[in-house]
Amino acid sequence: MHIHILGICGTFMGGLAALAKEAGFTVSGADLSVYPPMSDQLCDLGISLHEGYDEGSLNPLPDHIVIGNALSRGKAVIETILNRQLPYSSGPEWLYHNILQKRKVIAISGTHGKTTTSSMVAWILDAAGLQPGFLIGGVPENFGVSARLGQGPYFVIEADEYDSAFFDKRSKFIHYHPQVLIINNLEYDHADIFPDLASIQRQFHHVLRTVPSEGRVIVPADDANVDQVLAQGVCTPIVRFGEKGVEFTAQILKDDGSEFEVYYQGQLQGRVSWPLVGQHNVRNALAAIAAAHAVGVPISTALKALAEFKNVKRRLEKKGQVRGISVYDDFAHHPTAIATTLQGLRARIQNTRLMAVLELGSYTMKTGVHKNSLPLSWNEADQILILRPDPDWGVDDLAKYSKKPVSVFDTVDSIIAYLKTHALANDQIVMMSNKGFSGICERLLEALDHE
Repeated sequence: MHIHILGICGTFMGGLAALAKEAGFTVSGADLSVYPPMSDQLCDLGISLHEGYDEGSLNPLPDHIVIGNALSRGKAVIETILNRQLPYSSGPEWLYHNILQKRKVIAISGTHGKTTTSSMVAWILDAAGLQPGFLIGGVPENFGVSARLGQGPYFVIEADEYDSAFFDKRSKFIHYHPQVLIINNLEYDHADIFPDLASIQRQFHHVLRTVPSEGRVIVPADDANVDQVLAQGVCTPIVRFGEKGVEFTAQILKDDGSEFEVYYQGQLQGRVSWPLVGQHNVRNALAAIAAAHAVGVPISTALKALAEFKNVKRRLEKKGQVRGISVYDDFAHHPTAIATTLQGLRARIQNTRLMAVLELGSYTMKTGVHKNSLPLSWNEADQILILRPDPDWGVDDLAKYSKKPVSVFDTVDSIIAYLKTHALANDQIVMMSNKGFSGICERLLEALDHE
């Protein structure tokens, strides 16, 4: 069977394409911009790509078309599909009927930590010999790929609350029918499709209602927004992590979160020493341990696996060091993500100078929805550099409310020129964006090397 994927170069749809190919489907795809590294990965899989959303994308005519949520009415290919009554579905719908329906699904949802926690769960299950499948919105360094079919009964999926398609405005995770659901945390985000927090909570309650009574729902002990979702009704046993007095807790032994003890029902289970930083990652680990425990993996096995966990690319990933200047790449998409990442790194580097460089990439960030909370998010940095968003909603005003010095730049080139001149040995520079940031990490390292 030949499926054709529109929007194939996105992280989710690219992973779906890899799964479909591994499952034996003939796969082709189209996207508005076809460029490396995703284009190379797909071509290596033998997947033919078409650039653009014109009618030529459908030649040869596929048996089924999977439509990504980036496409809308008015695109030539969409109008052709509808006018000719060609068979189509959203990516999440196709994924459920062709992959997930046959598996026991562990879904990881929440505003923050989905990618990292999903990667942890997949790695723990793999270490337990369960050979899980997975689809993750990033590349776990332990696996080197974002998706695989797997051989065992379990499938781990990063469960995004973004909408499914132009014809299906339900959140993607509604389609996944998980047996185990993690809700890591919940804050307002995705202002392009959700008018307020309540509308997001409604979608989370929808997915909560799909978890069977013999499954598990894993939630933090101290998140009022999640508690409000649970208060709407839940028919599944709840497991909590975080604060003392709940099932899974941790005692942090080093301030940077690189070493901690894990307790289950108040009893010490063991200790983890790992390369990750930040108390938020300790909480991610507790959620992952709880999910693995829910499907029968011993806690001792999970702790041993986490000690060998290598994190995910673009999650405070150290890209290089030149002349003693360290450069990191971090997928920051929200003020809370900025704050927790900087707090974790600050605890590790202590009094070393820390510079945060921001591209306000998500719709919510670049339109200024979070402008009031941004100045508080970077308090652990010594200096903040921001790429001016387009359109500019008054980003210069953030300097008035910041306790730390803020500079706004019009181009990536000007940021690199500034850092090349002002960065000193031992400086820690973190590039924070959920977009490509014009390859700033590599370009800065090259510029520093030529200095």
